[in-house]
Amino acid sequence: MSKVTEFLKGLFNNDIGMDLGTSNTLVYVKGRGIVLQEPSVVAIDTAHDRVIAVGVEAKRMLGRTPASIIALRPLKNGVIADFDATERMVSRFIKKAQTSFSFLRPRVVIGVPSGITQVERRAVKEAAEGAGAREVYLIEEPKAAAIGSDMAIAEPSGRMIVDIGGGTTEMAVISLGEMVISRSVRVGGDAMDEAIEDFFKKKHNLLIGEGTAEQTKINVGSAFPLEDELKMNVKGRDQVSGLPKTIEVSSQNIRQALSAPVKRIVDAIKATLEETPAELSSDLVENGIVLAGGGSLLKGLENLIQQETYLSVRRAPDPLVCVALGAGKYLETLEEIKRAQKEYA
Repeated sequence: MSKVTEFLKGLFNNDIGMDLGTSNTLVYVKGRGIVLQEPSVVAIDTAHDRVIAVGVEAKRMLGRTPASIIALRPLKNGVIADFDATERMVSRFIKKAQTSFSFLRPRVVIGVPSGITQVERRAVKEAAEGAGAREVYLIEEPKAAAIGSDMAIAEPSGRMIVDIGGGTTEMAVISLGEMVISRSVRVGGDAMDEAIEDFFKKKHNLLIGEGTAEQTKINVGSAFPLEDELKMNVKGRDQVSGLPKTIEVSSQNIRQALSAPVKRIVDAIKATLEETPAELSSDLVENGIVLAGGGSLLKGLENLIQQETYLSVRRAPDPLVCVALGAGKYLETLEEIKRAQKEYA
C-alpha cells in the first residue's frame, strides 16, 4: 500500500469506539482520541416527534420541560430501556463525532455490560445499525476498561478490573487477554444518587432532584472516613410546607446514605474473588485491583475496598474514559487480526 493510499485511508477513517453508558456516552475516534463525552439524555418534542437536544443540552432540561417536551435517559442499568430514543440519541452522537470529510458510514465497537442477555445485545447492535453504523461489534465493558487502562492483560497473570458506571458495576479477573471470572451487578452511580435522594426524603422531609443528589455525591460523598470531613448546603422542597428549604449535611451523613449501594459493590467484588482460581488469586496479591468508571471517583472507595479485600487498590489514570478508549483500541486490534488472517490464509 502506497503512502498516499495510507494517508487517504487515515484521512477518511471514521471508525468509532463507544461507551454507551447509562449516565454518559463517550466516543473515541481513531487518530483523534476521545471526541465526545456527554450525558446519555435525549429531549424529544412529542407534538412533532422530533429530537430537539441530546447530551449536555438535554440534561439541562431534565425536570424542567413543558408538557409537549420530554427529556429522558433511554438506558437503564446499562441496557436499552427505550429503543427508539436510544437509536435517535446514538445517531446524533455519531454525527457529532464525525468530521465533514467522513463519506463512509463508521464501524462501531460498543462496550456492553458482561451480564446482559442475547436479546439485550441484539438491541444494542440494532440501535447502532439504525443510527448509521455499517458494522457493529460488542465488547464486554470490563475487558474494554482493562484495555483502556493499559493493563497488561495479554500476560499469563491474573489482573482484576472493577468498572463502576452509572447503571452497573462490572468486574472481571483477566488472564491471557480473556476474562476468566466476571460479574455484573446492577448498581452504580445512579443507585448512589437515588440513595441520597431517599436519605433527604426520609431524614429531612426534603425533596431534591437527581442533579442535586449527584452534585451532593461529588462534593461530600465518601465511602470511607475522611481525614477532614466535609459539609455543604443542599436546597430542595419541604414535603410538609411545599416551600423551598436548605439543609446543611456532612460527609458523614452522606456516607451513611451511600452505605447500602457501596456495600453491594464491595460484596460483589469479594464474591468474584472467592470464585477466582487459586493461581490467579496469588497473582492478584501482587497486581492488586484497578478501579475504573465514574463511580470509582467516590472519595475513599479505594480505601474501603482495600480494607475489605486485603489487596492493593488503585484508580485508573483516567477512569472516566477507559471503556471508550478500550473499545477504540480493540477495533484497531481487530483490524490487525483480520490483516494477519488474510496474510496467512
